[in-house]
Amino acid sequence: MVRGIGASSGIAMGKAFVIPTWEWDFPDKLIDVTDLAYEFERLYDGIRSSKDEIRQIKEEFVNVLGEEQTQIFDAHLAILEDPVFMNEVQGIMQRQYKAAEVAVKETIEKFVNMFDLLDDGYMKERALDIKDVGNRLLKHLLGALEETLPPKDEPYVLVAKELIPSQMVHLDVNQTLGLVTMMGGKTSHVAIMARAMGVPYVVGLEEHLATPIQTGDFLIIDGDEGIVYINPSETVVKHYLKLKESWRQEQDQLMQLADLPSQTMDGLSYNLAANISSIKELEQAIVKGASGVGLFRTEFLYMNRATFPGEEEQYEVYKEAAEKLAGKPLVIRTLDVGGDKHLDYLELPEEENPSLGYRAIRIMLDRTDLFKTQLRAIVRSSSYGCIKIMYPMISSLEELRRANEVLQEVKEELRQEGASFKDDIPVGIMIELPAAVMISDLLAQEVDFFSIGTNDLVQYVLAVDRMNEHVAHLYDPYHPSILRMLKMTVDNARKQGIQVSVCGEIAGDVRALPLWIALGITDLSMSVASILRVKSRLIQSLSTDASNMWKQLSACTSSVRVLEVLEHYAQNEAVSPERLRDVNESGGANLDVPRSTSSCM
Repeated sequence: MVRGIGASSGIAMGKAFVIPTWEWDFPDKLIDVTDLAYEFERLYDGIRSSKDEIRQIKEEFVNVLGEEQTQIFDAHLAILEDPVFMNEVQGIMQRQYKAAEVAVKETIEKFVNMFDLLDDGYMKERALDIKDVGNRLLKHLLGALEETLPPKDEPYVLVAKELIPSQMVHLDVNQTLGLVTMMGGKTSHVAIMARAMGVPYVVGLEEHLATPIQTGDFLIIDGDEGIVYINPSETVVKHYLKLKESWRQEQDQLMQLADLPSQTMDGLSYNLAANISSIKELEQAIVKGASGVGLFRTEFLYMNRATFPGEEEQYEVYKEAAEKLAGKPLVIRTLDVGGDKHLDYLELPEEENPSLGYRAIRIMLDRTDLFKTQLRAIVRSSSYGCIKIMYPMISSLEELRRANEVLQEVKEELRQEGASFKDDIPVGIMIELPAAVMISDLLAQEVDFFSIGTNDLVQYVLAVDRMNEHVAHLYDPYHPSILRMLKMTVDNARKQGIQVSVCGEIAGDVRALPLWIALGITDLSMSVASILRVKSRLIQSLSTDASNMWKQLSACTSSVRVLEVLEHYAQNEAVSPERLRDVNESGGANLDVPRSTSSCM
């Protein structure tokens, strides 16, 4: 058994097909000055052929991957049009009189090495795009054939040192059981594409393999746990066959819950909304009975492309999402980039600690041109559904007020243009910084809702980077300090009569359900895959005495004890005919919890 990083969930079992490591190998060919014009013509022909091929790939696979995922190839086109990249190639040809393919190869190596030296996982992964585009160009310059890909007569688990997007689009989804790569990360374009295609994927095995995987080896890959078994024992195979069958049966059973109300056995209603990044995810959320979208991560509209999306493009996406939800809430978070989320075309300063730096609302308040473009699109789309606006990374009243000033400027501009929109669009903020928690009583007076982003909140409260393998074990959403911050935020929101929800990973953790009851939180937003699992636990539960539960939780001195208390209440909530009869006879739950609502306020 080898442990890597799970990049796309699911279990795959089958024979490995290994793509051999392949590098261009040709002499350092020099040319005569009189041949320079001819070499430039070869270069330009290769660029044109490469661009035509990329456009054709995008057109062929848009139905498989979706419009947003195929924008990866827009980024590849942008590299071929990038003056920095092309000036480097042309400079080598002009100054050193090297053939076009030699200049392209040297330029690829320079940029790839430069990105690899950066202490930034995202930029390391972008080096793959440079390599992908460069290899395509070299293929056309040298007339070389494509790399050998697996035969299409039997399913396989594809194994490679690294994969690039152009290899992914040539894979047969019906034949590709799973993917394993020695290198790569969860935010790479290949990982994004694997998730969109529903293919299990494990990355990062390079330093953990004692011997290389060979074509024909039988593999089991667990994309959730990041585990790969190579030629496992019959016992392990039987275990995973049972897991696959159990998973399939569980999914079938869970789908039967999609249309049922999200409420406990004694009538406490919940809104189980979805965190989404695309229309495709929204469609899956609707199928699974989501009560709306509690977090639309709009930064994914800006990624995998060469330029900022315009107002019309964003408007069409927000409008389509609102229409598909048919009146259910759509909470749109304004652009949240910086930190670990980069835009290649947005020049941000290099920072010692980008997570504590220039990101999210800080960028948008500086770049009001970008902010207004997005807000115009959101406001215009408000006529088509129940849209709410949410600002990320708010740390002060001044930031909130300035953001609202920009919003009012946008509304006034649209009003003068005669545009149609709802004037009373609810506005909320992410509570994800300790500063926001500590002044939540002040912030609650100036917004319509809070959404607690526990992922970043935990990271900032505990000073733990959850992506850092040396301290990731310290990342703990059940830490007593986190519970106290949740309680403070909820209490201050309730005093002002505003809605409060949770949209971090813990919202989709079934162990936390008693915690939400104790806190009086009935609005949760989670990954699409978690919705039905949470609903399954919810509809089999009975509400308990919230005040008594919180008294025990607040006395806990460790997360271990917190989880013990939650488990105790979960077990006591297990529904028996006797308990259900007692509850029905007493008239239902006796909880001081505001009933959840899906209205646009």
